[in-house]
Amino acid sequence: MEYVGTVIRPPSEADAIILQVAVGCSYNECTFCGAYKDVPYSLKREEEVVSDLLFAAAHCRRLQRVFLADGDVLILSQPRLVRLFTLIRHHLPWISRISLYGNARAIRGKSVDNLRELRALGLSRIYMGLESGCAEVLDQVRKGETPESMIAAAAKVAEAGVFLSVTALLGLGGIRLWERHAEETARVLTAMAPRHIALLTLMPLRNTELGRQVASGAFTLPGPQDILKELYLLLSRLGEVRCQFHANHASSYLPLAGRLPADRQALLATVAAALQGDLDLVPEYRRAL
Repeated sequence: MEYVGTVIRPPSEADAIILQVAVGCSYNECTFCGAYKDVPYSLKREEEVVSDLLFAAAHCRRLQRVFLADGDVLILSQPRLVRLFTLIRHHLPWISRISLYGNARAIRGKSVDNLRELRALGLSRIYMGLESGCAEVLDQVRKGETPESMIAAAAKVAEAGVFLSVTALLGLGGIRLWERHAEETARVLTAMAPRHIALLTLMPLRNTELGRQVASGAFTLPGPQDILKELYLLLSRLGEVRCQFHANHASSYLPLAGRLPADRQALLATVAAALQGDLDLVPEYRRAL
């Protein structure tokens, strides 16, 4: 498999064939993301993709899933996506699941029928970054979306019958906006009603604008206890969303996982115990992106 630049995939795709279709991110304006700052956005030629599919057909027959990289493959035109999915089904007929990142802009560019067509060809999961439900935070980090635009995108995915996984970023509101960030993220996640919620914790990178804001003192990074308070508030304000819940990314101070709403009280009790100092947190040197 031939990869260009830094290839990012969700933790749940650790056992998937990573097929790089596009290099980088077509938007690439978010102040907190440093994943694709080193490469201009481009699409791989079909011959390159087919070469990787032939490699996977020969060497990856035990893997049952494909994840399409990089940052927003769903932004591709519908004919190109249909062609891509058809190639995957032809060369890897045993694959049971195809997943990709899809931002709200890419989802808005597809009709429900478009998404249903891709589902029929094997698309089973879209990973979408909400980051925050607070409009002010979204503006500050130049997400290019509003809470309402992302709620609308989630509704379209649900109508198409595709599994939606949504990520949010603890700490993104800083010290000044942490409470609104937690409360409004809980509100928007409730409205989106995804089938999976994943919470990561902000780790500013030096090659990002937000990293430079932290270094200059313009952005005050929440400490571990602040992050726990934010996590507790978000969990307590989340509505009756029936979903998988994970806050056990390598960036987390307190790894958590469960089913909502069934495990909410147990999760809150764990966070409360950590706030009281009864549980050890992940030390800084072990945290990673």
